[in-house]
Amino acid sequence: MLSPPNAPKLPSVSVSPSAEIEEGSSVTLTCSSDANPAANYTWYMKEQNAHLSSVNEGPRLVLSSIKSSDSGQYYCKADNLLGSTISDPFPIDVKYAPKLPSVSVSPSAEIEEGSSVTLTCSSDANPAANYTWYKENEDSPKASGQIFNISDFRAEHSGSYSCGAQNKLGRSNSTFHQIVVAGSQKLLSFVTIPVVLLAVISLPVFLWIRRKRASRDSSEPEERADTREECVPDQPEQQEDLQYASVHFSNNRADPLYSNMRAARPLRHTEQQEQCCPEDQRSGPWRGSSCIYSTVNKSR
Repeated sequence: MLSPPNAPKLPSVSVSPSAEIEEGSSVTLTCSSDANPAANYTWYMKEQNAHLSSVNEGPRLVLSSIKSSDSGQYYCKADNLLGSTISDPFPIDVKYAPKLPSVSVSPSAEIEEGSSVTLTCSSDANPAANYTWYKENEDSPKASGQIFNISDFRAEHSGSYSCGAQNKLGRSNSTFHQIVVAGSQKLLSFVTIPVVLLAVISLPVFLWIRRKRASRDSSEPEERADTREECVPDQPEQQEDLQYASVHFSNNRADPLYSNMRAARPLRHTEQQEQCCPEDQRSGPWRGSSCIYSTVNKSR
């Protein structure tokens, strides 16, 4: 027996899967209503301004890779030639791990020693996150809870702080936020600036000393090579370049240096004293010239 024509009855909405909806999963909403002729279906989502916006047509609404922004109230409207009706709101609550937390500090101005400082951590999470506070370079947590209060703030409290937000779906840590007692940065500058100036002043002096030492080291091999030159008068192959003279000094002559020079006698190595080139003539302008030997006799 055919049922009489009728407008759609109040639609019912079911969801699959029926378990808790986590971000990234796929969700299907199905709408059904008793109507003759069969109803047409339209899906709506209630926005924050309470306005209903159409999101899909058909008995099924598929939300693939659902996001946190998909959370909200959903409605199904059924209509035919005899009328229309809309379902009760169906809530979609998407669960997700904490987003990157942010940290705020009060007071935000310079922190005076002995004052009270309040740090507040906030993170978008569903379910709500639990918060833990950390100080840089310290392993153990400093505090727990969304608000971290430091009364009687001292220099030893200065440092970088971060908070961690965690729920059953995951965890996220904030970046470090530096908190410094007013005046400690000035002290740091007072110590740092002289050190930097000293380094700047010392660098040219160091480079000058290094260049001086390098120049001295490069000249030493030549000097050592010069000192190895020796006068060897007895070697036969060198006697062709040697010249000898005998000089006599007389007290009654006007020019004692040149007037009594005469030809040199044959060299007697066993009787006469040989004088080699002065050491200071082995380098400089005299370097490389032939040695001149002389025998000096002084008459009284």
